[in-house]
Amino acid sequence: MPRSSTLTPRLMKPENGKSKPEDRKAKLPEGKAEGTSEHAKSRRAKPERAKNSAAANLPSLAASQDLTASVDPSAHGAYEGDYRPSTPEIAQPAPLRIDTMQSDFLMRLADALNTTLDLQTLMHRVADLVRAVIDFRIFSILLLNDRTNDLRMRFQIGHAPEVERMRIRMGQGIVGQVAERREAMLVQDVRTVSNYIDANPQVRSELAVPLITKNRVIGVIDIQSEQEDYFRPEHLHLLQLTASRVAIAVENARLYTRISRQAQTLEVLHEISRELTSILDPDQLLERVGHLLKRVIPYQMFVIWMLNEKRTLLEHRFSIRFGETNPSLAEPVPIHQGLIGAAVTHRQPVLVGDVRRDPRYVMVHTDTRSEMAVPLIYKGKVIGVLDLEHTRPHFFNEEHVHAVSTLAAQLAVAMENARLYQRLAQEEQRMEADLVMAREVQFRLLPPSMPQTQNAQFASRFVPAQTIGGDMYDFLDYGDGRIGIALGDVSGKGAPAALYAAVVSGLLRSNAARRPSPAQMLKILNNSLQERKVDSQYVVMLYAIWNDKDRTLQIANAGATQPFFCRSNTPESGTIERIHAEGFPLGMFPDVEYEEFTIATQPGDSVVFFSDGMLDAENDAGDMFGEERLLTILTKNRRCSANTLVNGILKSVSAFQGGIEHFDDETIVALRVLSEDVQPEC
Repeated sequence: MPRSSTLTPRLMKPENGKSKPEDRKAKLPEGKAEGTSEHAKSRRAKPERAKNSAAANLPSLAASQDLTASVDPSAHGAYEGDYRPSTPEIAQPAPLRIDTMQSDFLMRLADALNTTLDLQTLMHRVADLVRAVIDFRIFSILLLNDRTNDLRMRFQIGHAPEVERMRIRMGQGIVGQVAERREAMLVQDVRTVSNYIDANPQVRSELAVPLITKNRVIGVIDIQSEQEDYFRPEHLHLLQLTASRVAIAVENARLYTRISRQAQTLEVLHEISRELTSILDPDQLLERVGHLLKRVIPYQMFVIWMLNEKRTLLEHRFSIRFGETNPSLAEPVPIHQGLIGAAVTHRQPVLVGDVRRDPRYVMVHTDTRSEMAVPLIYKGKVIGVLDLEHTRPHFFNEEHVHAVSTLAAQLAVAMENARLYQRLAQEEQRMEADLVMAREVQFRLLPPSMPQTQNAQFASRFVPAQTIGGDMYDFLDYGDGRIGIALGDVSGKGAPAALYAAVVSGLLRSNAARRPSPAQMLKILNNSLQERKVDSQYVVMLYAIWNDKDRTLQIANAGATQPFFCRSNTPESGTIERIHAEGFPLGMFPDVEYEEFTIATQPGDSVVFFSDGMLDAENDAGDMFGEERLLTILTKNRRCSANTLVNGILKSVSAFQGGIEHFDDETIVALRVLSEDVQPEC
């Protein structure tokens, strides 16, 4: 910085090359302690003793003034510090003389203060610079804590650890008086000070200067010596110059530290918000939040309490104590008891600097001194409390409260989401178990084995699109070589369709004892479902009766996919045709009549019943399996057994779909006509 702005110009009246004694007295710094004057008088009565080497080189007070100019003492209106010209004519500039040592010190001080914003580095540099001109052994910088209004050492050299941990109240001791009076003190014998804090019995003299910025005391620079009369007024003046600049630098460093801490807090809160949206396990979520929060608030105890409304208690949910997860804290707390109860009752954060002085505190940990409890509020309702504790009094501050309050709002939402997810997961597990049981029941409703007849071979498969499905098939023994064959497809999928299919299967079996014809069976089922009508539910069904004696098939259709009839004709060739039976689905309309067909078969013929899920199966390109591919498979396997035919169709459909999820249930039933002379070739 320019020297003219750093150094204070002052005009002196020369007298024989020396300043007058009264001039030197006038130049003594202001703010010296009252106890200093008696020692100053005693020094004037005796020869001035030699100081330490660094102090001996310190410029005299006259030299410490930045500029010295010669003025004619006889000139009219010429006085000390007067810059006005003595005559109306323009005065010529006086020759300038700058004290090199002080100027160099101030330049180095400015450079040290302006090149760092780290508070610890700043104070260390100040100590090094002051030591270059004042050879101290004991040095400290104390800063004022605004919340507790006491002074605490932020940097020290030569003090014992127990002294460094001291908290000095305003007005207590020399540094307390300096901070309270906002005036520097130079004490040549500390034993003369009535309220002196005897932290070090070896100390004899002390020099303390307040740090003031924006008319506010923020701390004190304190230097102590084990010798009496060690410090000189020049030391005081130099330390005052230092303090005025250090105060601004300390405030800037504090502001930078505060902004950096806020930025770090925002970064951690942002990271926590990402974690909150990605973790749905409550224990894992709380553990992660606890570890991330410690990066901005170095707490020692972190506890989450959840509100049990029925019992009106706060129940321990999760805690971290001195870095270790602590699940043992299990005693519930009434919602109107303790600091956490106060947070719930008032729905506001509770900050206590010293829990020993708060009657609301309930002793849980004997070493706890400061505590902060923030309610977790979701949709205007308190669901729990986030509680932080520390063994140091007044550890938490308003910035901590603001940060934790911001976190608590997000954590409350995340905890509620995790709770709902956990409940949903439990419901899903229960439902999955129910579905597994329902699947087992559904498969037990299907025929356990294929009918065994002399002139026919049967095969069937059922592949549900989900755990359970709405397709069903059955074989009913009519006796005398007659077998009833049913294949149905209920509207919809999943559990509702499966339940409806179970109802249809029950009705089918209960009416089979009457041995109705296919058309009669469909009419009976339709009327029964009309009596038990369920909105938007119906079933399509093929019902046929195989007569093994004469190899005929009676068939009726209630809206199901028309089956294929594969004729053998000759061993070399055959034809495949649809059985054009039609009718209304069951359960849709009352009093429906169904038509019935009778088909004569020959050995080698096959009849294939299937649900629409076979033809509607899709691949990843969105193409459906379709009728043509099914006819190709039937043609290829027309001489094979019923079991080979069914497996071939399902294998081809599965290969066509690839890894695509099944859209609909797939059911197939095949009947192969046999004789002693005609047997399957594959």
